[in-house]
Amino acid sequence: MAEVLPPKTCSIDRLITRKEDVAKVLSGAKTATRRNGRYADPGEIMDFDGTKLEVYSVYQQKLGEMSEDDARKEGFPELESYKTYILSLHQGMPWMPQAKVWVHEFREIGGN
Repeated sequence: MAEVLPPKTCSIDRLITRKEDVAKVLSGAKTATRRNGRYADPGEIMDFDGTKLEVYSVYQQKLGEMSEDDARKEGFPELESYKTYILSLHQGMPWMPQAKVWVHEFREIGGN
């Protein structure tokens, strides 16, 4: 039986909006993104100028549970680079290992 997820807090079109993140997605370097809320259901499709990506997994994770592999899926060479990037987006916010985020994993499914 599939896991029952709570209602979405935002729409999938807001999941990845920063130009540098979109570029990483389109190059294949970024296959996951973390958000404070749930932006997509498994099976939903994102479309970036004809490049279609399916969200195939959505789950919660504590920031302190992130691995080096998780950082690479986010498009960064290692976890410290990911942390630096996230904290630059949220000035004054400390890295809180106990904070829970929603992980959205996706894969390209073909264009047009």
